[in-house]
Amino acid sequence: MYKKLFIPGPTHVRDEVLQAMARPMIGHRFKEYAELQAEATSKVQKLLYTENPVFLFTSASSGVMEGAARNCIRDDKKVLCAINGAFGARWHDMILANGKEADVLEVEWGQAVTPELIEAKLSSDEYDAVALTHNETSTGVMNPIYEIAEVMKKYPDVCWMVDAVSSMAGAKIEVDKLGIDVCIAGVQKAFALPPGLTVCSVSQKAFDRAKEVKNRGWYFDFHLMLKYYHRNQTPATPSISHIFALNKQMDDILAEGLEAHFQRHLDMAEFVRDWARRHFALYADERYLSNTLTAVVNTRGLSVPKLNQALAEQGAVISDGYGTLKGKIFRIAHMGDLTMDDMRWLTGLIEGIWNL
Repeated sequence: MYKKLFIPGPTHVRDEVLQAMARPMIGHRFKEYAELQAEATSKVQKLLYTENPVFLFTSASSGVMEGAARNCIRDDKKVLCAINGAFGARWHDMILANGKEADVLEVEWGQAVTPELIEAKLSSDEYDAVALTHNETSTGVMNPIYEIAEVMKKYPDVCWMVDAVSSMAGAKIEVDKLGIDVCIAGVQKAFALPPGLTVCSVSQKAFDRAKEVKNRGWYFDFHLMLKYYHRNQTPATPSISHIFALNKQMDDILAEGLEAHFQRHLDMAEFVRDWARRHFALYADERYLSNTLTAVVNTRGLSVPKLNQALAEQGAVISDGYGTLKGKIFRIAHMGDLTMDDMRWLTGLIEGIWNL
């Protein structure tokens, strides 16, 4: 039975988007493909309020996060990894696995990485780059990137790499205003496409930094990508079907209006938060709540797997806690093409199953 996904990703995909993926295939060196890529990337630039190149990688976001580490951290320098959940920790692991030196700025799960903490670390002038997860789906925390940006501007030689995997297209990220050098997201989250494609904006500072790195690899080499980007192509064969879908989805997002699109995400978030406060409790610090996912403390000690079994019979699924939080919290995503009606339907189902 089909289940509507209220999980951190992949998210629900509309039939119209799936139909766009079924368009007849074209060659990736055809003029038609170059026109398609140019259209899609220009629309994502509008979404990100940026004039920076936007690359399309046929890859999971993790691949491009690894690529950012290969491009933006010089071999004799180190990166500051800001960690407040599982996915910040994963990026740190990737960076170490690529032979880069890294220090950790870690806060308790459920808390945010604050600008004061970032500034205290950067004031030592030790770092080549900062790696930050904007939105931690393991905890439901959205780090305050606008406030952190004011700190980053004081350190113009430090590259700022942002994992926006679960926030891009669900929260406003003004890349140029913020000064983000590498901003990465997979399309299976708030873009509401099937997984398999990652979008990534890259600043001139990041390109300049990459020139100083000897071993950038090949597949995620920013300068190789840039060479082909100027032709509206990619070095290797891309997932053309995904790009058809991205182009369609971006048309619909822009037709909705960016402000209205972001407001819809916030409205859904506030509805779920209020519901969670009435019946349970919120896991994340109230000052830094995510606009795309809510982590709910399981104060009643009820079985989340049994809840999901019952939800599945009615066509829905949510997420248990991640890792050590399994059973202690549950997570409800409100991103992509979900609506307020979906949120009312889901929470009503949970109330009925658990007799709330």
